[in-house]
Amino acid sequence: MNYIVFDDIQIRNQLKPFTFTKPVAGIRCGILTIAEKWERMLHTKVSFLTENYLQTKFEDIATDNNLYINGAVCPDARLLSEISQLNNGEALVEGDTTLAIKTKEKLNFPIDYSRYGLKEFPATQLTILKNLPDIYLNNGNQIKADYLLVTQGRYTQPVTDPFTRIYAPENVFVEEGAIIKAAIINAENGPVYIGKNATVQEGAIIIGPFSADEGSIVAWGSKMRANTTLGPFCRAGGEVGNSILTAYSNKAHDGFLGNSVIGEWCNLGANTNNSNLKNDYTDVKLYSYVSRQLEKSGELFCGLFMGDYTKAGISTMFNTGTVAGVCSNIFGAGFQNKHVPSFRWGGADSGYVPYRFNKAIQVINETMKRRETQLSAADLQILQYIHETESSI
Repeated sequence: MNYIVFDDIQIRNQLKPFTFTKPVAGIRCGILTIAEKWERMLHTKVSFLTENYLQTKFEDIATDNNLYINGAVCPDARLLSEISQLNNGEALVEGDTTLAIKTKEKLNFPIDYSRYGLKEFPATQLTILKNLPDIYLNNGNQIKADYLLVTQGRYTQPVTDPFTRIYAPENVFVEEGAIIKAAIINAENGPVYIGKNATVQEGAIIIGPFSADEGSIVAWGSKMRANTTLGPFCRAGGEVGNSILTAYSNKAHDGFLGNSVIGEWCNLGANTNNSNLKNDYTDVKLYSYVSRQLEKSGELFCGLFMGDYTKAGISTMFNTGTVAGVCSNIFGAGFQNKHVPSFRWGGADSGYVPYRFNKAIQVINETMKRRETQLSAADLQILQYIHETESSI
C-alpha cells in the first residue's frame, strides 16, 4: 500500500501562516508532526499532496494502489483500523470532513471528493486540526499519545544528577545524550519527554505533559508549564505554557509565551511577551486568511501564531490573538497589530514597511549558518512564491 497525506484546501487555508511553508501534516502537535505520527503508526514513509508550489520540497509519490489520508487528522488505532478496511473508490468521512480515500488513481490538488463512495466513520472522538487554536488545544493529549508511540518497548536513560527532583519518574523518558542538572520535573499529571542530546539547565521547572525534542535546550531558571512542546533544536527560557515551538526556534530569555504556536527558525528577543487573555474576558478574535479579517476564535485563552522565519526584537509585546506571517522582522514599542503580514519590517509605533526579499534571505542564511545549514533551492522557491503572492496583503 502507498500512503499519501493530503491537504484539504479549506483546512489548509484556515491553518495559515503555518501552511504557507509546509503541508498541513508538517504541523507539530505533541512530540511529533502529524506526518511523523502516521509514519510511526504505518511503519513506512508517507508522501504529500499539497499546493503545487510546495511539491518541489514535499513530494507526491503515487502508484496504482494508493491510500490518501487527510493530513489534518491525528492517527489513532480505531481510525487506522477503519482506513485499512476501505475498498478501492471508497472515501471514509466524518460529517463533512473526508478522512481518507483508497484509489488506484493519482489525485490532484484540490481533491474532488464527489467522485468517491462514502463510508461514514463510526461515532468517536477524533483529533483534527481545523483551526489555529486546535494546535495548542490538542497539544497536551497529543504529547500523551506520542509519548506511547515514541517510548513503547524502550528503556529510558537514568537521571543521575543528585540535585534533580523528579515526581512520578515512571512518566519521564530521557533519550541518549540528554543532560539534566538541578531541575524539578513533575510528571504526575502527564508525561515528560526529553529528547536525544537535549539539555535541561540548572533551576528549570518542568510540568508535564511536556516535550523537549532532539537538541533542544530548556534554559536555566525557566518555567515550563503543562502542554508545552519544544521541537528539535529549539531553546526556551522564561515562562512558557500550552505552547509549541516547532523547530530551530528560540525564546532564550525571560518573558511570557502562552497558548501560542511558533513556527520554524523564529526568534523572540529578550523580554518578548504575549497576552493570552483579554482583560474583559471575552472571545478572542483572530485574523483569518480565508476572510481576510478578524473572526471570533471561540476561545477565551488565545495567544500568538507566528509563521516560519519571523523574528521579534527585545521587549516586543504581542496582543491577545496575534497572527504574524512568514519572514517578518517585528520590533518597537507598544502592542503590535493583531495581524502582521508576511515579509514586513517594523512595528506598530513606527509603521510596517515591506521587507526587502534579498535582505530577508540574507538574514535567514546568517541564522542558519550558526546551525551549519542553509536554505535549499526548494526553500528559496517557496519563499519567493510567498513573497510574490502574500507580502502585499
